[in-house]
Amino acid sequence: MPLTPEQKQAVAGWIAGGDSLSAVQKKLSEQFKISLTYRDVRFLVDDLNLELKDPAPKVDTSDVSKIPPPAKPAAGKPAEKKGFLDKAKEKLGLGKDEPAAELDDAEDAGLDDLPAGASAVTVSVDKVTVIPGAIAGGTVTFSDGVTGKWIVDQQGRPGFTEVSQPGYRPTPADAQAFMQELSRALQQRGF
Repeated sequence: MPLTPEQKQAVAGWIAGGDSLSAVQKKLSEQFKISLTYRDVRFLVDDLNLELKDPAPKVDTSDVSKIPPPAKPAAGKPAEKKGFLDKAKEKLGLGKDEPAAELDDAEDAGLDDLPAGASAVTVSVDKVTVIPGAIAGGTVTFSDGVTGKWIVDQQGRPGFTEVSQPGYRPTPADAQAFMQELSRALQQRGF
């Protein structure tokens, strides 16, 4: 479907304003009732000799000497980086808002008496994950003997598919130990 000169001018204005291809696609549909596929919008932008604005400059990763160093935190403030373990702690209710007394249950559970790297919680990773939507799965045995099957979905969120004791909720110490063991096991597997 050919566009009118006014429509072409509108598309050029959107691109000049920094809109992405999907934003242009949406605006064409809403404002002009023109339904185009993403690919067709890409071809349209190319046909009009328009240059998309790159939101972030691309870095040549083939030469590590060209990669800029990570941004340093402001003086006196540690950088806050939420990794897999932090997100999982939040999901299990072990976030920063957790009272310090409950987080210190690890000492009461005897976890401090274990050698470094050891835990009362054991985690194993399945060699093959057959659960749809999961990128990894395996089993866990908590310090009190309760077992469960866990998965990590495509967004990196952990969850349980089965637990041997209905309604079971691990102690804060076990939950934290589970997340540490899970993180360690997944890193060993290349996740």
